[in-house]
Amino acid sequence: MVDIGGAPNSGRIFVSLESMRASSPTHLKAPTALLTDDDDRLSWMRDHPSALNMFEEIVGMSKGKQIAMFLDYDGTLSPIVDDPEVAFMSEAMREAVRDVAQYFPTAIVSGRCKDKVFGFVQLAELYYAGSHGMDIQGPEASIGSKCTRGSKSVLFQPASEFLLMIDEVYKALVEKTKAIPGAKVENNSFRWVGLAEQVGSVLKGYPKLRVTQGRKVLEIRPSIKWDKGKALEFLLDSLGKLHICKPQGRRLNLKSNVRFDEFLLPLLLTGFADSEDVLPVYIGDDRTDEDAFKVLRERGQGFGILVSKIPKDTSASYSLREPLEVMEFLKRLVDWKRVSTKGRARV
Repeated sequence: MVDIGGAPNSGRIFVSLESMRASSPTHLKAPTALLTDDDDRLSWMRDHPSALNMFEEIVGMSKGKQIAMFLDYDGTLSPIVDDPEVAFMSEAMREAVRDVAQYFPTAIVSGRCKDKVFGFVQLAELYYAGSHGMDIQGPEASIGSKCTRGSKSVLFQPASEFLLMIDEVYKALVEKTKAIPGAKVENNSFRWVGLAEQVGSVLKGYPKLRVTQGRKVLEIRPSIKWDKGKALEFLLDSLGKLHICKPQGRRLNLKSNVRFDEFLLPLLLTGFADSEDVLPVYIGDDRTDEDAFKVLRERGQGFGILVSKIPKDTSASYSLREPLEVMEFLKRLVDWKRVSTKGRARV
């Protein structure tokens, strides 16, 4: 599958092959041995313990702080499937994410086109960073040099000048790969989904674009220093300035009596990036999520949770085995917050 850039207005392309093996994140040396050596697996689990088993430690770290949630989509909120067009999340997972967003600022950070991942999640109260963060949108209105008001306001598009180039490459790859069984070319505006040789031949004329590899996909992106880590930093800073374009009196969702002004605004008057009172939690399964894990580790702020059934080289602090465990973690987080909130109310 060739993935091109991101959302229709974002700037990426990618090409995927069913035969390509999942490649996220980079395995430790001798991965076969890791899978069969219980001692090595136990050692890895000591370094990256289950976030469910360490739940009390995690919520303990949040004492006096505001948790901010950042979630990958494929392999985290939905299972990895052969056909990316049917990577649907379950209704139970959607409900869990909806509940999390009632208590914590929540963003989806995906390699997919922003509009496509929104179509899967279908929760308007979230932030969406599509195309590995090259197309970022807030719940209602947001801030930044390209902020526009309205239900589909754009927060930031760092690679918007590449859109015409991305569209040219997309059309060329569609023509090049149409006779190759199993190859798909998807225009994600800031990234794409083709075959290595075909992609390479097309990109010779586009030195400002580069190819990276993800899960069963070759991705074509603009050659700018931007990734999920940069997107995470931008979101942490931007969440705190939301009041500049805040939607007056808009409710977060129909099930909640909590208004935007009463819930988010008091917490977001300063950028989260410079606040010691914020605990960012990033959950992802792909090697592209490692950029975000590294940012949190280097900042000493918050932590990453890797979703994987096998030991992998990672900068995440904790682990979960699969999306079902992610859902369980989110539910426990909501239950804990509800109980702690009721406790304070009684006092």
